[in-house]
Order: sequence, then structure tokens, then C-alpha cells
Amino acid sequence: MGKPFGETDWRAMSQAQLDAGLNNSTAVANSGEITAGWVKRSEEMKAKYPEHLDLSYGTGARHKMDFLKAADGGPTLVLIHGGYWQMRSKDFFTCFAAGPMAHGINVAVIGYTLAPEATLEEIVAEMHAGIDALVEQSPALGADPRRIVVSGWSAGGHLTATTLTHPDVKGGVAISGIYDLEPIRHSYLNEKLKLDEAMAKRNSPLAQPGGPAAPLSLVVGGHELPLLRQQTADLAAFRASHGLPVTYEEIPGADHFTIMEQLESPTGRITTLIKQMVERI
Repeated sequence: MGKPFGETDWRAMSQAQLDAGLNNSTAVANSGEITAGWVKRSEEMKAKYPEHLDLSYGTGARHKMDFLKAADGGPTLVLIHGGYWQMRSKDFFTCFAAGPMAHGINVAVIGYTLAPEATLEEIVAEMHAGIDALVEQSPALGADPRRIVVSGWSAGGHLTATTLTHPDVKGGVAISGIYDLEPIRHSYLNEKLKLDEAMAKRNSPLAQPGGPAAPLSLVVGGHELPLLRQQTADLAAFRASHGLPVTYEEIPGADHFTIMEQLESPTGRITTLIKQMVERI
């Protein structure tokens, strides 16, 4: 059998190979420059929509969300940032509201406590608490609490998949995510995450007996690291085998960071997938 994504048997890799196979920042030489641009454009976006920033959904310092309103009574997209659950913040991610908002979709950019201050299990629970608060606050914000979809990138892709079990989430678009945490547990990333085998299994969408019935679109860049491309394809196949609604596609030529251009642009492919999902709910 061929290897469409290259070498993806992480158990056969040396420690150095596995660590490199998961290190997106090293794989994309100008990643720091790209993410600095995200921060700059996010600050500009927040300056345009200052009315509902840093809304609290809990007592923690990072239990905050920014709500950017595009349409009164409209649907809401929850955006979840990445950073392997231990880096970055929602303030890197507000710029990506631009694409969906051009189509009348409100956007809530949600933060969470980073590891090691929080375990991965606690982070997953924080996402559910954040959506609980969004549902409660939506009428006052002028949004429809019955029309909520979720999207996230990298670690946020994993959190998108784990948030699909929330009863008020109608669908998700997961970008370049991690869906089997076992290789993460054996990599340099676990120094802060401190996953054990049981926690990794409980929080891996690919290790569950089935999955949530809400539709999930899975997207990954054609130039991303093989392990990430494989994980995305594996989750798509897993959901399909369980009769769960799923789509899978690669963005040709996109790496782990440039793929986000497809969300920031009103005509980007990821924006289109979100728009199509919102239209079906």
C-alpha cells in the first residue's frame, strides 16, 4: 500500500524525527512573520468592532471572548485559536473574522487557559463553558443562539472536533487539526501538556467509539507536514465509517500558516465551507 502523505508511521520514527514531524513553526520558515501579521490585523479588526470585546465566560484570566457583530439576529461562528494548546491567544485570531463577517455571520473569538496551567481535559471543558455563555448572551448581543457553528485551526481544530458534542453546536469546520493525541504524548509537546495514556485517549476524536452527529468539514493544506495531513484524512475516514456527516479536502499549495488566508478572505475556500454550513442550519 502506498504512502500518499509520505512517512506517517510515528511509532517507527526516532524522537528527533517525531518532534520535527510535529513542529509547524520550524517547518514554515517565515511562520513568525506570518503570525505577527495576524496580530497586527487582529488589532485593526478589534478597533473596527470595539463594542463587545473581552466578554467573560468564566473566572480565569483567559476566559474571554470577542464578539464581532455582522448581522442582527444572524448566525454565529465560534473561532478557536491554535498553538498546540500551550501558545498564542485569541488576540492572534480576530483577523479571521473578516471572511465570515462579509457574509453576515457574526463571529465569537474565544480564548482558553494554556497548558501547563490547564490540562487538555480542562481546556476542552472551557470550550464547552464558553459556548454555554455564548448561547446565554446571544439574545442580548443580537445573535441567534440556535445557529452556532465552530471552527478552529491546529489545536483549535482538535477543539472544534471535541466541541461538536455540545448540544447547541450545529456543525464545525476543523482546520489542520490533531485528532489522535498519542503521538503528541510521545513528543516534545508533552512537556507542558503532561498527557498520560488515558487522558490522551479520552480526548482524541479518533479514539472514540463513534462521534457527534453534527456535520464536520475537515480541511488541511497540501504542503503541511505529513503527520497532520494523515490525521485529517484519518478522521474523515473514521467518521465516514461510522455514518457521520463529514467532508475532507486539501487546500493545494497551502502550508500550516498560509491555509488561514482561506478563512480571512471573503472568497476563501474555508469561508465558503462555513457559509455553506451556516446556510444548512
